[in-house]
Amino acid sequence: QVQLAESGGGWVQAGGSLRLSCLASTPTFSNYCMGWLRQAPGKEPEFVATISGRGATTEYADSVKGRFAISRDNAKNMVYLQMNDLKPEDTAVYYCAGTLGYTIIKLSVSDYDYWGRGTQVIVSA
Repeated sequence: QVQLAESGGGWVQAGGSLRLSCLASTPTFSNYCMGWLRQAPGKEPEFVATISGRGATTEYADSVKGRFAISRDNAKNMVYLQMNDLKPEDTAVYYCAGTLGYTIIKLSVSDYDYWGRGTQVIVSA
């Protein structure tokens, strides 16, 4: 069982930046593909970004490409999401998520076996 704990959410004005962090409890963190997912009020969860176990491969949802960047530090069991040029439509609860497989990336919400509790991001116009 992998436990994930997000931090770094908050309120920001449109055009601003936030950095989300996620700490994973597993000692084999580099064996996991990690991702960030989000759920806006009244909507289904959606994929945001993913990174492979060694960090060599990343992929993003079209809505965040060029604005968000996912990274990881396997020595610290951490994964990050740098969010720049935030827009009101980025308002959501953001979840850190993981699944076993260090060479892969996952672009579907249903592919992730482990989720954190989420951190709220609010972007005002």
